[in-house]
Amino acid sequence: MRDGQLAVEELEALRGPLTGYCYRLLGSAADTDDAVQETLIRASSKRDQYDPGRARLSTWVHRIATNVCLDMLRAAKRRALVMDVGSAGPDLGAPLPPELWVEPMPDSRLLGGQDPGDVVLGRESVRLAFIAALQRLAPRQRAVLVLRDVLVFSARETAEILGTTVPAVNSALQRARASLDADPPDPSDVHDPEDAGQRDLLRRYVAAFESHDVAALTAVLREDAVASMPPFRWRLDGARRIAGTLEASDACAGARLVPCGINGAPGFGQYRPGDGGVLHPFALVAVDVRDGRIARMVTFLGTHDRFAEFGLPEILRGAEPVGG
Repeated sequence: MRDGQLAVEELEALRGPLTGYCYRLLGSAADTDDAVQETLIRASSKRDQYDPGRARLSTWVHRIATNVCLDMLRAAKRRALVMDVGSAGPDLGAPLPPELWVEPMPDSRLLGGQDPGDVVLGRESVRLAFIAALQRLAPRQRAVLVLRDVLVFSARETAEILGTTVPAVNSALQRARASLDADPPDPSDVHDPEDAGQRDLLRRYVAAFESHDVAALTAVLREDAVASMPPFRWRLDGARRIAGTLEASDACAGARLVPCGINGAPGFGQYRPGDGGVLHPFALVAVDVRDGRIARMVTFLGTHDRFAEFGLPEILRGAEPVGG
């Protein structure tokens, strides 16, 4: 039927906003996909129950998504970044379960389809450090904070979504804000792909990494820079230590970095050489910039099969140029 088809199309148009919402609550790419798909299936099966006189379609669908995510979070462990849970030091040690770590997401899935002004505002709310900070909140507080402060639903709409009262929403929001204020995410510069200074910094970082140039790498890193590599608790602190470790290791010899957008911030796909001069996907690398220098580098091992999702090529030939 025409009306039914229209409803399905309207629901499908909410896939992008639902992805951003569910990801902020769950911190997992795979769980987000499952939650969004389950939300759309439930909404489609119940679309004859939707009453536009009672709520906006977005409010109604976000209520379904919230219930799906809260159900998933009941049995979930809190996800974090390596720098939030302490360090095992420079030795890799044993990998920890992947469900312990916040996972990266491409900008195209979190910020796609937004106008330029909304993209600038949205970058801060999808930064890895902010997503990790959200995971420290109780699930319902997390939902309230995202609905009110990020997605700008009204207190009444948020109460409708959560099946509670406006005073309960206001109280949960106050507690969530206080928790974030007491333990805020690390600050970073707002990422602007058109900023010439940032582009030059990232170009210099890539050149230094690929050439194992310790002096050049140290120059682009903050003195208190941190490098980590989930699913291991491995962590390095300090620009000199990070640069020196890269120089002393052959693991990244011949590696190349290709730019991409990760969680509203600069990112790279790292490729490592194989046979015949072909470089293959190795890991996604997320970078934070603060005060004009590189402050954080997170190498997500096991993400080689997600490169296409981030708009990265399947392979590189040794002589292929890379845009910056």
